[in-house]
Amino acid sequence: MTELATPSAKRLQRPSWRDSRLVVGVLLILVAATLGAKAVASADDRTPMWVAAANLVAGDAVQEASFVRADVRLADGMDSYLSANAPAPTGSFMLRDVRAGELIPVSAVGGPDAVDVQRVTVRADAMSTNGLTKGSRVDVFVTPKAPTTSDASRPATKKVLDSAAVAAVLTSSAALSSGSTTSVQIYVPSSKVQPLVEAVDADAKVTLVPSVGAVSGGGA
Repeated sequence: MTELATPSAKRLQRPSWRDSRLVVGVLLILVAATLGAKAVASADDRTPMWVAAANLVAGDAVQEASFVRADVRLADGMDSYLSANAPAPTGSFMLRDVRAGELIPVSAVGGPDAVDVQRVTVRADAMSTNGLTKGSRVDVFVTPKAPTTSDASRPATKKVLDSAAVAAVLTSSAALSSGSTTSVQIYVPSSKVQPLVEAVDADAKVTLVPSVGAVSGGGA
């Protein structure tokens, strides 16, 4: 009976540098390390900046909650925005409108002496205030109170303000009822505060009309 040949065991050999699989593996490790280094370097290029936490209106006092930090990658020529490497300028005032999520221009913030508007509360027809929020822009119309004598002519309605910024809408429970009014705080140029206050004190009717082309506010 013929005996079967017994196979001899082969010794495992250490892979040499000439092994293509080893070379490919080393290359993959190098590529992964390079990409990881680039990703870390790219992340390090981001700069902490202040952005508006909500719609900010010219005349608003800057508070701690007004700004939030965001790490962004700045393009050339964008060094004119507030860096979050410094504390937020609380106690200063907004000199122009900035929408929620936008970077804060350095020129948009200043001291109280640079503010040329004052907050005035008016009571407007509830129907004319529907849809208004902080940051909305409105034209303000005033209709003097009708005279008591029957032979007097009806007073004319006049536009007293163009594109005034809404600071706050103080809604009431009767805002949708007929003939009701809603209190609205608007920012008024200092030179026009007295005429508007006098009209309000004389029981004039105030109507707010959204300004054509103005961006409606969407934050509180």
